[in-house]
Amino acid sequence: MRSLNDPERPQGNVMIVDDNPANLKLLDDMLRQHGYEVQAFPRGRLALAAAAQEPPDLILLDINMPEMNGYEVCEHLKSSARLADIPVIFLSALNAVEDKVKGFASGAVDYISKPFQFEEVQVRVQTHLRLRRAQQAEHDLLEQTLGGAVGTLWGLVQLISPTLTSRSDAVREIVLRMTKRLGFENSWQYELAATLCFLGCIALPDDVFERGYRGQTLSPDEERMFRAHPQSAARLLAKIPRMEVVAEIVRRQQNPKAKEPGPEPPASEQAMLGAHVIHLALELDRRIYRGMPSETALVELGFGGRFDAGMLNALEGYSPAGVEFEVRQLSLRELRPGMILDRSISGAGGLLILKVGTVLTQTWIERLRNFASTEGQREPTCVRIPRIADVQSLPGAGPGAPAATQPRA
Repeated sequence: MRSLNDPERPQGNVMIVDDNPANLKLLDDMLRQHGYEVQAFPRGRLALAAAAQEPPDLILLDINMPEMNGYEVCEHLKSSARLADIPVIFLSALNAVEDKVKGFASGAVDYISKPFQFEEVQVRVQTHLRLRRAQQAEHDLLEQTLGGAVGTLWGLVQLISPTLTSRSDAVREIVLRMTKRLGFENSWQYELAATLCFLGCIALPDDVFERGYRGQTLSPDEERMFRAHPQSAARLLAKIPRMEVVAEIVRRQQNPKAKEPGPEPPASEQAMLGAHVIHLALELDRRIYRGMPSETALVELGFGGRFDAGMLNALEGYSPAGVEFEVRQLSLRELRPGMILDRSISGAGGLLILKVGTVLTQTWIERLRNFASTEGQREPTCVRIPRIADVQSLPGAGPGAPAATQPRA
């Protein structure tokens, strides 16, 4: 890995905005000599347009400029989700305390008075670029941690129950349709909430979940367990950084309008909106799961004003994606992620390894192969494969492949 001082690697991309041509050229030349890439602009509007196309790593910004002053440029930058994190250093002849306070209030990270010494500019540019790189590294690490944690939880749901997996996929499909059509911001939070909305059900027996989800009769204890699953999931999710809103959405999925008991702080606007989105998706999927046509289910959900009209309109014409499957008998080496077990796999003494309906992942396939090598798992494995036009591309296809059995919807 090259050092930051390696001359072959740019120190960073710095944008200079100053209506004084002499200052602009001086800073441009000096920064380039020290290994920086430089973009120089005499007007704020030009700089904003360029930053939107190619965001710089740092901006040196004059205050007194025609058309748009530095304060206004900085405020525009900070109002953009894409540009808000770019550090801005003001370079100005305005040296009064109130000018500096106003500069920091508009979003700047530093303030250098004119006339400036280039050594000071260089040190401050270098310092803030290092801080930004450190923040970006921390952000990337957090993203990886978040992705790993969510992936682990989703893998747990897939392992425990194919039923929960299929219902999570169905709810997520409905949520994605709504958020895409309505243009919601931060829709990734709604998608994650939909994916993990049944996380708290992994401790429920499959038959209890299915009866509860279909609205069939449960015993008092079963009803209590079913009603408590959002709280259980929310407690797990709330421990993961940046998942606070997702946890609140999941916790409120059964009744978004319910008032919280005790001193609980009110949910954020984002969490409340997400809870309404998930609640509608769940109620639609529950009706479809009971066998009700999606058109009929949407009409029923429209009665009584229980649900937002805009969300219902976004689901107009929705129907679950129908996929036809063909069943094949494959060896373990022919298994691929995405195939679905058509029969449960058991080991010696009837020990259940994977349930029928499990969607295979690379991890499960590797475990099956390891288990076969130690326990002598019998082959072939019976799986369902989505029917596609070119069956020759699927494992097991070709002149020697077994004939496909009955397709399943």
